[in-house]
Amino acid sequence: MSALDDRLILAHEAQDGRALVDLYTEAAQLAEEEDARAFYLTHAFVFALEQGAPQVAQLRQQLIEMGRETPV
Repeated sequence: MSALDDRLILAHEAQDGRALVDLYTEAAQLAEEEDARAFYLTHAFVFALEQGAPQVAQLRQQLIEMGRETPV
């Protein structure tokens, strides 16, 4: 995942929140362990919230399904 790691670092350095949503979502899809997937999804969710991105509901639903977020 080093190419993805490099893109994440560049997006952080550029403070590109929209790219971070996509990159953390991609990292979650590639993660082999559930804890890693939850970690990346949580980051994607937080950046999506900050950006007002359309993925907020979808990311939150994924976290709910994983038992990492509580439905309201």
